[in-house]
Amino acid sequence: MPTIEIKTLIKADLKTCFDLSRNIDFHQESLVHLNEKAIAGKTSGLIELDEWVTWEAKHFGITQKLTSKIAVFESPNYFVDE
Repeated sequence: MPTIEIKTLIKADLKTCFDLSRNIDFHQESLVHLNEKAIAGKTSGLIELDEWVTWEAKHFGITQKLTSKIAVFESPNYFVDE
């Protein structure tokens, strides 16, 4: 199977992109049509190292909860959530 590569051009600096990728409010707003929301842990603002957030969302008619913790954090290059 061939590899498919997708590229997206973003007219913003690295720090802005990095901060938006870990911004809980921005994430919720981008998925407002799905009613996905942060319900526990860090529920607003920028998530940092060793912080966690629990998300609640309904997919295929089933309400699900997902907890994610930031395990590695090297601003503004990357972070790892588990």
